[in-house]
Amino acid sequence: MEFNFSNNNKDYRVEIGEQNGKGTRICVNGKEFFYSPQEDGQAAAVPQAAIPKRDLSKKEIAAPLAGTISEVAVKAGDIVKAGQKLLTLSAMKMENEILSETDGKIKEIKAAPNQKVMEGDILIILA
Repeated sequence: MEFNFSNNNKDYRVEIGEQNGKGTRICVNGKEFFYSPQEDGQAAAVPQAAIPKRDLSKKEIAAPLAGTISEVAVKAGDIVKAGQKLLTLSAMKMENEILSETDGKIKEIKAAPNQKVMEGDILIILA
């Protein structure tokens, strides 16, 4: 299913579809997210929710959507591997794990627990 809408003078293109029978794939303006139902019928983020594809040469991790940082799982100087959890972003009553896109060393953390962030805000910079 596909549809378009506008909110606060910003246009959105949304695509919704099944992901291998394991949940729902939602694509908003080219950014993919995956959700699966819990036993109580509520939607839950699949632990390895996709984050937007970025230019890895910049080594910046950005917020895929607006929300509140609920956990920072790393600290400056930590060595991380691709796919490792960096932080958790709460948005729309969902917990979204933000994963490292590449191996590297944490250079700077620009987010803290309980901080509100907007889509695209830089959260972590890798060296």
